[in-house]
Amino acid sequence: MSRFLTLNDVAEVLNISMSQTYALVHSKALKAIKVGGRGQWRVEDSELESYIQRCYAETESYLDANRGALDVDQSAGPEVTST
Repeated sequence: MSRFLTLNDVAEVLNISMSQTYALVHSKALKAIKVGGRGQWRVEDSELESYIQRCYAETESYLDANRGALDVDQSAGPEVTST
């Protein structure tokens, strides 16, 4: 992997749309730079990795805070019906 990724590369890595990728950059959730005369967006691979790690941490915090609401009674197992 090269040091800098295009927004298309980022979208592919995260399996999201280009509009979602632009939104991440414009909201400053994902750091990016504009380079060249045409202002091409680039994301450093380390910034993408940092973003992913922050998402993991935020998801873990969310799950911890909502543990009771998200717990599903799995002790009964799947419902089985006979035909």
